[in-house]
Amino acid sequence: MSTETESIVTAEAGSRSVRQAMRQVRRDEGRKVPSSASRRKANRRETVAGYGFLLPWLIGFLGLTVGPMIFSLYLAFTKYNLFTEPEWVGLDNFVRMFTEDPNYIQSVQITLVYVLVGTPIKLAAALGVAMLLNYRDRGSGFFRSSFYAPSLIGASVSVAIVWRAMFSNDGPVDNSLSFFGIDIGGWVGNVQLVIPMMILLAVWQFGAPMVIFLAGLKQIPQELYEAAEVDGAGPWHRFRNVTIPMLSSVIFFNLLLEIINAFQVFASAYIISNGSGGPAGMTNFYTLYLYKRGFADLQMGYASAMAWVLVIAVAIIAFILFKTQRSWVHYAGENR
Repeated sequence: MSTETESIVTAEAGSRSVRQAMRQVRRDEGRKVPSSASRRKANRRETVAGYGFLLPWLIGFLGLTVGPMIFSLYLAFTKYNLFTEPEWVGLDNFVRMFTEDPNYIQSVQITLVYVLVGTPIKLAAALGVAMLLNYRDRGSGFFRSSFYAPSLIGASVSVAIVWRAMFSNDGPVDNSLSFFGIDIGGWVGNVQLVIPMMILLAVWQFGAPMVIFLAGLKQIPQELYEAAEVDGAGPWHRFRNVTIPMLSSVIFFNLLLEIINAFQVFASAYIISNGSGGPAGMTNFYTLYLYKRGFADLQMGYASAMAWVLVIAVAIIAFILFKTQRSWVHYAGENR
């Protein structure tokens, strides 16, 4: 093909490209640009559809959570027995709570002991088992599921019944200790041992925080341990200076959840004590005493006041934890 022929072909191809581009421009100009009113209408339609999908949840949230909370706040300032109209008494329920009800003070003390002792032991057990599983590959899935299972069934009525039978007079625990010459009888009826028994039940359910700790341990770079080992750090120093700082955010998360859960202990205390809070009121935890006041004594106004004191107390503890976390919680990528 001659040079002249190639020039003609190239010119025709260029001409076709120009014509196609002009036709495309005309088509684009002919298209109708959506007006602002149309866009608003489309956005409004999407918003209505979104709220339509949210409507069942909103109804449940307002009707089953917000509504009862507001009503219970009103009842906290009244005298109400479920059968007569609420009678406004102002702050009398709160004054009586802290000045005239020794059982309430006892329930607060017992619950605080349970929270302050049981929560650290439970988290320590969860972290220890998580570290063992982190260094074991063979069979780790089986052991992880085995340790997690008690967390799924630990709050059930059946487990509380079994736990009571284990620690009763002539139960497996009593017989095992007697075999070694330790005759202390059943723990259920022992004023000094019933709280440790309840704490053991809580610690036995360490599976949920263990799984969270294990996930956090998997995220710690191995290079940090290798660098610390090169610097001469032993196992304790590696745990203290590498593991704990890198797990601080996970520790904070587990600590917050476990404290909140510990304040709400109810089912196990109710089953083990048959709803009485015995012996000598030593299993009369806060929520159990609240339940007894509201549904056994029919003092629903007083029980509502107790519930709101618990809500405020837990909120204050959570606020303190969030405010103090900057001094000991380390987040990846954060400069301090």
